[in-house]
Amino acid sequence: MVLARLLPDRFILWLLGTVALAILLPVSGTLAGAVDAATLAAIFALFFLHGVRLPREALLSGVTDWRLHLAILALTFLLFPIAGVAMSLAMPGLLAPELWTGILFLCALPSTVQSSIAYTSIARGNVAGAVAAAAFSNLLGVFLTPMLAALMLEAQGASVSLAGIGKIFALLFLPFLLGHALRPLLLSLVKDRPRLTTVVDKGTILLAVYGAFSAATVEGIWRRLPAADLAILSALLLALLGFILVAAWVLGRIGRFPPPSRAAILFCGSVKSLASGAPMARILFPGAAGAAVLLPVMIFHTIQLVVCAWIAGTMGRAAGDPPTRE
Repeated sequence: MVLARLLPDRFILWLLGTVALAILLPVSGTLAGAVDAATLAAIFALFFLHGVRLPREALLSGVTDWRLHLAILALTFLLFPIAGVAMSLAMPGLLAPELWTGILFLCALPSTVQSSIAYTSIARGNVAGAVAAAAFSNLLGVFLTPMLAALMLEAQGASVSLAGIGKIFALLFLPFLLGHALRPLLLSLVKDRPRLTTVVDKGTILLAVYGAFSAATVEGIWRRLPAADLAILSALLLALLGFILVAAWVLGRIGRFPPPSRAAILFCGSVKSLASGAPMARILFPGAAGAAVLLPVMIFHTIQLVVCAWIAGTMGRAAGDPPTRE
């Protein structure tokens, strides 16, 4: 029942189908260039539409409840990266270097928007706080994610292109600002077409995934990736999610947050955004490298949907009351 509410469009199946298509029918040469161009255009449109849709009040409320948002941001952009670096330093030979790069990139991503709000609502949590926190996290993520990824990878002897960081700013933040500036003129037009944002949102992810996995297939990366690595990677990501969930719960109790805000901390602080991760990975890690980087993000995305949906449903049944808006 809970999963049906979180996955009405069966997006996971679309995602797996896109990966299968890229493996069976990859593109190269001119067609690959066309897919990349379409992906960049979709990324621009996606963040433009997010700029139009984001309420000004959500940004302002991120300042008022500063304790809540500081706790969520600390989990998202501090504890996650520390945990990722600690894992990579403790077990460097357990996975291929490109998969460790993907885990570190995952740890630098912002929180999700739709899923974190849905989880908090199901758990009878502070929905207003979750909306503001998710918006705040994604806005900061445009700047913090590439910087954090660069710092963590540099510590591992790898690097992120400075040109890629510049593209992140040009393709994510500038269209977001433009869309937000035009919000008074375009909001009614966009609100009357709710499917437009959904199609662009999910279409951008699928294009980025197809381009990255297609390049990986052309370069033969899948023949060099043992099945055992996938099992180990999934186990590590499940352990990472479990650690963050426990830390988020402890932080909520130690900080003496009310139960609705604890739910917002739990679900906004423990999930990572595939919607932001796929476009950023396609920009920062072009070619076949993007597939290896995206693989941990996609696996973590699937795990977080299943695990957090179960936790949110359990909390919601225990609370029993309508969602609280603080």
